[in-house]
Amino acid sequence: IELKSGILSILLKTGLAFTQLDLWLGLFYCDGKWKEATVKKEGSVISASMDELREQTLEPQVQKLDVNSPVYIGGIPPEIQNTYKELGLEQGFGGCMKDVKFTRGAVVNLASVSSSAVRVNLDGCLSTDSAVNCRGNDSILVYRGKEQSVYESGLQPFTEYLYRVVALNEGGSVASEWTRVRTRESVPQNVPTPSRVHSINGYSIEVTWDKPAGVIGVIEKYILKAYEEDGPSVPITSAELADTGMLTGILTGLHPFTNYAVTLTACTLAGCTESLHALNISTPQEAPEDVQPPTAISLPTLLLLSWSPPKTPNGVITQYTLYLNGVPIYSGNGTKYVVKDLAVFTPYRFLLTACTAAGCTNSSQVTLFTAQLPPSHVDAPILTVLDSRTIYVQWKEPVEVNGILDRYIIYITNNEQNFTKWSVIYNSTELFLDYTIQQLFPGTEYLIKLAACTGGGCSISEASRAVTDESTPEGVPAPKAHSYSSDSFNISWAKPEYPNGVIINYGLYMNGVLMQNSSQLHYYAYGLAPWSLHSFRVQACTAKGCALGPLVEARTMEAAPEGTVDVLATVDGSKTVQVKWLAPNKPNGHLTYTVLVTGLFYADQ
Repeated sequence: IELKSGILSILLKTGLAFTQLDLWLGLFYCDGKWKEATVKKEGSVISASMDELREQTLEPQVQKLDVNSPVYIGGIPPEIQNTYKELGLEQGFGGCMKDVKFTRGAVVNLASVSSSAVRVNLDGCLSTDSAVNCRGNDSILVYRGKEQSVYESGLQPFTEYLYRVVALNEGGSVASEWTRVRTRESVPQNVPTPSRVHSINGYSIEVTWDKPAGVIGVIEKYILKAYEEDGPSVPITSAELADTGMLTGILTGLHPFTNYAVTLTACTLAGCTESLHALNISTPQEAPEDVQPPTAISLPTLLLLSWSPPKTPNGVITQYTLYLNGVPIYSGNGTKYVVKDLAVFTPYRFLLTACTAAGCTNSSQVTLFTAQLPPSHVDAPILTVLDSRTIYVQWKEPVEVNGILDRYIIYITNNEQNFTKWSVIYNSTELFLDYTIQQLFPGTEYLIKLAACTGGGCSISEASRAVTDESTPEGVPAPKAHSYSSDSFNISWAKPEYPNGVIINYGLYMNGVLMQNSSQLHYYAYGLAPWSLHSFRVQACTAKGCALGPLVEARTMEAAPEGTVDVLATVDGSKTVQVKWLAPNKPNGHLTYTVLVTGLFYADQ
């Protein structure tokens, strides 16, 4: 079906015949008013009519027409057009149509059933004041000259014009067929402010508006935008609506309990225009979001709870409800609460509910522990002496730990330190219940106590006592021998560096002979010869045996020599005498000699 040069043509091609029907319309349809066109095939009769004009013809060979393919209105796609070249199909329909109806079925809504539409107004055409321009007899001369192209300005936007070219020479003239062309749309003007905004909930609104007046062209889409009042000039959210027949749209992505300014934007292919003014609306409250569970400062028997407002309150918080193990224990507007009379280091489950006027939201459940304390009581360790240098220590876990057991510590002291200086011999987070203490001193009394620790501190047991087995002494010192006369010594010595038990006696050897065997630490030796050399050694004994110290030598003090000095003088010359003598019988010390000579001597020259 084609409308061309004032002729409505029907071309019907079947497998058996080709039928064509032409209805002469002239230019009566080009008056800016709607025309009703009807095309029928009833048996062998094919008819066409437009308003009161009608034409019909007979199909040479009657054949039933079954339509089982898509129906193209206004033109066909290029990929199909090549298949029907014999039909002489030209440029697509340039105009407006509505209320398309087939014999069977209701009126077709082109906007809902069309699978594709390109720059087509499916809801009717705008009125135009240039209807006379498509009338061939009233055409306006645009250009006269010899050029083969011309640029015309001053046209109306989105208006269809018919052009044809007349070529003249001295022999006459010839005219081309009329060619349809439509100018582009203009950007919409005077886009109205939305007429009504209704809140669906705190997150979406329904917006209603009136169709913009004076839009020249096809409105391609509407855009709804929401701005926060006193906020940035960038919209918080927007929605594009391609169905321009609907003058109501839903705008989502809003925040509850927030003031918004809503605008309408209308778009043609030439561009978009936003309404100059906005319609204000406040979204209603909703239940809070991102409610945070409470946090706590833990003490042994109470919890100091606190919480922050929801990250997204979605309104005015009217009440908080705090649950302990599923039981509400607090309701109010505060953000702190103290839970008392709790057990030491015990888990408790808490949940917080925050409410607005629209509803309530729960936080996630959180488990909080009360603080730890030191263990209530620690039993004294059990000590087993294995040998002279080793003690095996065993202990039990405290009955009331009051927390998580973290470590055990063993403290030790001995009688050599008067049981006043305690040292840590073991400190481990490995929660074993025994430990072997090595490299101790034999025959030494030790006090050992145990500490058990949690995150709340340590508790220390009473001390247990043990004595290592004795051994022979070690580090027996050398004696000190002092002579204050020529015939005696005062000898003294200290205790062994490592007694390794109880010293039962000390033995003093002088010149290899045991002079004393007692618990004394000193000895007086007398009746000795002056300047006589003697050796001394100390022996220390425990019940397990004795040990000797190093050997020391010393002399008594000197005394005057005893006896006579025999002198022999021999003359060696007129001026020399050689003198010799014998030592006294008892020198009694380190001797020095003095030779005394009397008589006449030569004087020095």
